[in-house]
Amino acid sequence: MHLRHATLADIPEIERVIRDSIAGISVRTYDARQVASSLQYIAHLDRELVTDGTYFVVEQDREVAGEMTDDVSGEIVGCGGWSRRGRLYAGSGSAEGDARFLDPSSEPARVRAMFVSPRFERRGIGRMILQACEAEALAAGFREIELMAMLSGHALYLASGYRDVEQVAGKLEDGTPYPMIRMRKRIRGA
Repeated sequence: MHLRHATLADIPEIERVIRDSIAGISVRTYDARQVASSLQYIAHLDRELVTDGTYFVVEQDREVAGEMTDDVSGEIVGCGGWSRRGRLYAGSGSAEGDARFLDPSSEPARVRAMFVSPRFERRGIGRMILQACEAEALAAGFREIELMAMLSGHALYLASGYRDVEQVAGKLEDGTPYPMIRMRKRIRGA
C-alpha cells in the first residue's frame, strides 16, 4: 500500500471509495434509510481538504510483470485527512465558521472524511492515514486532534487511542437521524 497526498484529479475515485465504504461497511451500524441518506449527503468530498494539502489517499501498489513497481497509479482503496479549519465532519451542509482557521495553541485539529473500501478493510489502511494526519497536525503546532466518528469507524478510533467526548444525535440534511460520536486524542509527542 502506498500513502500520498490527494490531488483534485483523485476526487472521482475518492468519492467512489466513500460510496463503497458507506454502502459496504456502514450497513453494519446504520439502517437502510440512514445508509441511503448518507450516500446522498455524506458521500461528497470537501474539496478544501485537497486544496489545503491535508488529505491523503492510499493506493494498492500495482504489480507489473511479476515485480512491484513504484508507479503510484494503482487503485485508491482508502482516503482520509486532517484539517486546520473549523468544520468537523463530512456532508453537503455547511455552517458558519466551517472555513475559519483553528488556533493550534487552544483548539484541536480535525480528522475528516476517513473511508476505506470494504474489499481492503482490516489491513491497516485507516491507521496509516490516522498516523499521517497526526504527524502533520503535530508539525503544524496542534497538540490535540478530534473527529466526529460514524458508528462504523468507532472501534478503529478507540483502538488508535481516541476517547469518546460525547454522543451526538446528529441528523442529515433530510432529517434522517444519524448518531455519531465526537472523539479526541492528545497527539503523541505534543
